[in-house]
Order: sequence, then structure tokens, then C-alpha cells
Amino acid sequence: MSNLSVTANIAKLLQRVRLAAQKSQRSNTDIRILAVSKTQSIRAIREACDSGLREFGENYLQEAVEKILQLDDLDLTWHFIGPIQTNKTRLIAQHFSWVHSVDRLKVARRLNDQRPPELPPMQVCIQVNTSGEASKSGVSLEMLSELAGEINKLPRLNLRGLMAIPAATNDPQEQRRAFATLRRALEDLKAIAPNLDTLSMGMSGDMEAAIDEGSTLVRIGTGIFGPRNT
Repeated sequence: MSNLSVTANIAKLLQRVRLAAQKSQRSNTDIRILAVSKTQSIRAIREACDSGLREFGENYLQEAVEKILQLDDLDLTWHFIGPIQTNKTRLIAQHFSWVHSVDRLKVARRLNDQRPPELPPMQVCIQVNTSGEASKSGVSLEMLSELAGEINKLPRLNLRGLMAIPAATNDPQEQRRAFATLRRALEDLKAIAPNLDTLSMGMSGDMEAAIDEGSTLVRIGTGIFGPRNT
């Protein structure tokens, strides 16, 4: 994809965010864009950076680490947003500032223990399975409070909020219902973790519904880079 295409896509995306925020009576400055750059080239990421984006999300660890090292000259914030295997936690702890997909205490403890002491605490979102789908990662709503309480005790992790990937649907009402579930879960958690401030929810196809329900961070891939490379 050419620089013009990435730049044009980002301009359109920023306008979508502004309109969605305005409709929801929110400030667009309260909504961050996380560019999902899995399978995208170094060149495409640099072009997105030239257009003002600074936060990038990756799912595939080995690919991500190579990109992070190659783009070390840029002031970027890297988020790990894919499923976490316990044998991958050390690399995640070493190379990422954020992780959105913690859903087990064992993983959280490993990230905490393996976070290099010279780095600031890792910013963490708990992934919640709001739809109850067996095929989806994420802690259940019933177990969320217990997991959050334990993560909140870990000194090298900073619990920031929740993430979810609801079941795909084109129905805006269904989209909003799923996002509202996560919003209410975050509000309930503030009783034990009052500093929570992040709702990582909404992608290219449903970000308006997510923003309407309080998303503070939308994860956008195709809306920036076009169809994913395979």
C-alpha cells in the first residue's frame, strides 16, 4: 500500500472517530487508535507513524519482536494483543509496554516476574470472554473480579482495564450490547481497582458502537492498512 493510501485511510479513520465521539457526546481526544500491524511491512508501519500514529498492536510474537527491533529509531508504544502462551511471556515482558490479552493468573505472574527491572511496570488489560464462546480466549465474567484482584497485587504490572473481542455481528444493537457488558464490568471492578481507565474494544467494523459504549482504545487494522497480508 502506498503512503497516499495509508495517509488517506488514517484521515478517514480520524474523521470516523470524531463523528462517533461527537454523536456520543464524548471528546475524540479520549479515544486512542491502536494500529493493528500484524503481517504489515516495516514500510507500512513507518508510513502510519508519519501520519501521526504512535501505538501499534501485534498478535504474532516472533514477527513483532523483529519489527520492534527494526523500528527502534521511532518513538512507538507496542501492545501485545494476541493469545499468550506461557513459553512466550519472557519476550512479551521484555519488548512490549502493554499487553491486552491476560486471562490467567499464571500468565500474569510470569509477566510480572520476567519484566526487566530497568523498564517501567507493564500496562495490562484483562481479556474478558463476554459472549461465553468456548472458542474464545478470555476470563469469564464470573471469575473476572478474582483475577483482577490478584493481578492488582503484582508490583511489576499496572492493571489498566479490560479488553474483549465480541462475537462478530453486523447488528449495531448486538454490538452495543456486547460492549455495554464490558463497560459495566469495568465499572464494577473500580470498587477494587479505582484507577482503571482503559476499555480496549472496537475494531474497523464496529468501532462506532464501541465508542458509543465508552471505548477508550479502538484496535484498527484493515481501516488503516487495507486487507491483511497473509
